[in-house]
Amino acid sequence: MDLKNIIFILVFISAISFFIYNSNKIIKNLTAGKKKDYRFDNIGKRLKNVWVIAFLQKKLLRDFKAGILHVFIFWGFVLFLFAVVEAFIQGFYSPFSFQFLGPVYSLITIIEDVMGLLVILSVLYALYRRYVIHIPRLEVGKAEKIDATIILLLIMFVVIGMFGENISLIASHNFVLKNYEVRPISAILSPLFYSNHPTNAVTFFEIFWWMHVLVVLTFLNYLPFSKHLHVLTSIPNTFFANLEPLRNTIKPLNLEDESVEVFGAADIEQFSWKQILDGYSCTQCGRCFSVCPAATVGKSLSPRKIIVDIRHRVEEKAPLLLENKTDEEIFGKTLVHDYIADKELWECTTCMACVQECPVMIEHVDSIVDMRRDLVLTESQFPSNLNNVFKSLETNYTPWAFNQSDRAAWAEGMNIKTMAEDHNGDILFWVGCAGSFDERYKKVTKAFASLMQKANINFRILGTEEKCNGDTARRLGNEYLAQMLMKENIETLNNYGVKKIVTACPHCFHSIKNEYKQFGGNFEVLHHTQFLNELLSEDKIKLKDDASVKKVTYHDSCYLGRYNGVYDSPRLSLGKINGLEIVEMNRNKSKGFCCGGGGGRMFLEDEEGGRINIERTREALETEVSTIASACPFCMTMMTDGVKHFEKIDEVHVKDIAEIIFENSN
Repeated sequence: MDLKNIIFILVFISAISFFIYNSNKIIKNLTAGKKKDYRFDNIGKRLKNVWVIAFLQKKLLRDFKAGILHVFIFWGFVLFLFAVVEAFIQGFYSPFSFQFLGPVYSLITIIEDVMGLLVILSVLYALYRRYVIHIPRLEVGKAEKIDATIILLLIMFVVIGMFGENISLIASHNFVLKNYEVRPISAILSPLFYSNHPTNAVTFFEIFWWMHVLVVLTFLNYLPFSKHLHVLTSIPNTFFANLEPLRNTIKPLNLEDESVEVFGAADIEQFSWKQILDGYSCTQCGRCFSVCPAATVGKSLSPRKIIVDIRHRVEEKAPLLLENKTDEEIFGKTLVHDYIADKELWECTTCMACVQECPVMIEHVDSIVDMRRDLVLTESQFPSNLNNVFKSLETNYTPWAFNQSDRAAWAEGMNIKTMAEDHNGDILFWVGCAGSFDERYKKVTKAFASLMQKANINFRILGTEEKCNGDTARRLGNEYLAQMLMKENIETLNNYGVKKIVTACPHCFHSIKNEYKQFGGNFEVLHHTQFLNELLSEDKIKLKDDASVKKVTYHDSCYLGRYNGVYDSPRLSLGKINGLEIVEMNRNKSKGFCCGGGGGRMFLEDEEGGRINIERTREALETEVSTIASACPFCMTMMTDGVKHFEKIDEVHVKDIAEIIFENSN
């Protein structure tokens, strides 16, 4: 063992010890969150998520240019582990090489050389995007920009160190590669750098070797202090992410637990360890920010800021909590109010675009709803106009101040039976509050009911026994009211032995299909576009020879599409109409833009920034169609208001898919 090995061993042990010490502090901070959150189920599916999302970079590739850039850097880094391990072992035993792997070593060296060049080009392009093009979502604070630059430069220096080693080693062997060593790029570069001074190659090999190992160790120890900690946390965060369909559901609160002092989350100790891990996993890449409808129109909400604020608060408060120390200044503040303003939380439409786009599987909406729950249930601090909404839900079982006895008034003269009159129907039509009371949407209800009658479907309604599905109350943080409505509806449905339900409201569809299971409500639920597509495919609804409208654009509802993956049936239903052409908006299907009505926003005022529905309507009008098709009562209202804003109400009509099909049926 020579002096080089001794020095390396001392440096290596010191660096690894320092890294373990700082990593352990982060792991301990995760335990500051006291909310229970079991994430060890379905290991096979979780491992598949890690492979597809973390390693194959599926989510990153939704933005292809940035995605392919990251793929090169990520896989280059993964494949460089062979070079790093080889260099580190040489620190203990200088003559070591992976040459004994034979032909496999040739494959490794080729990949290292090619990926090395791609990584350098990718890093340069990444810097170009930040400092020359100025991609909006990458425009963060000065400290964050410096941090990203340091990380990118460290990555590049790791690769330069590797290339320096290789070209020096080749030169020291008179430009002849060792057995099984195939380095096409290094072989070209070596004579260019050492053509006149090959005798210096051995010295420079040692310089580049030290550069390589020291930069790697520096990078490793910088990570716990960097936003790029996601290099280490993204894989576990992906593994522990909620699995479908739970990923898009709100977890229930145990409202009967008398030991609970805070319902929801006012500060980090009310979060779960996974929500804290989300904070440590955020790359601040801005993908969530770039698709957030509230942020797009200039409101205060930034999903990225919410998650970063959680991390900052954890780093400030968690060590004190874990060591039972107090600090009046730190403990005198809370995450909600002092770090995250109330208005940021109320501006979320819960559209799930941020969750869908996040490449490291952060669950922004869960944390936002938890903080809303604290504001409503614990602090009773919420926008004043929600008082009437909550009161109406509690007394009238609808967000609006309508009389429950009028819930089935729309069906007068249509010969539609209620479950109370005859519960032997094949399917229950869940009408929903908008379908029962909103004058415009009652036309949709009648159109869909008429189509079912034309198709000879034996269906029933609940009539006055139906109550709000609970979605609005739940997303607004009033879990107590939501659970009351959900449990009462489930009791009614179970008493009648209901098995199959169809509804025209995506919020009812999602809630009854996915969240009622939390309280014993297990039903087969179809959205009316799915059911209509079935009826049309089975030729149970006859269509006219020529469409009444020629061109339509379809607006995807977040709760139908992004929440439940229903993108095709609405389009297939419209596509069956003879002579009708669907013109897609720029943002469609999984990249569709929210109408602005979800998450209770339908009942809240727009206090700052632009209006989300105006942004979406503008995009719809750019298609130059005469009809905007929707499949959601909230979307219809928001898009109609948008058309009125642009003074196009006489030229462009907003219609539900059921109405369009009814108009074109025989």
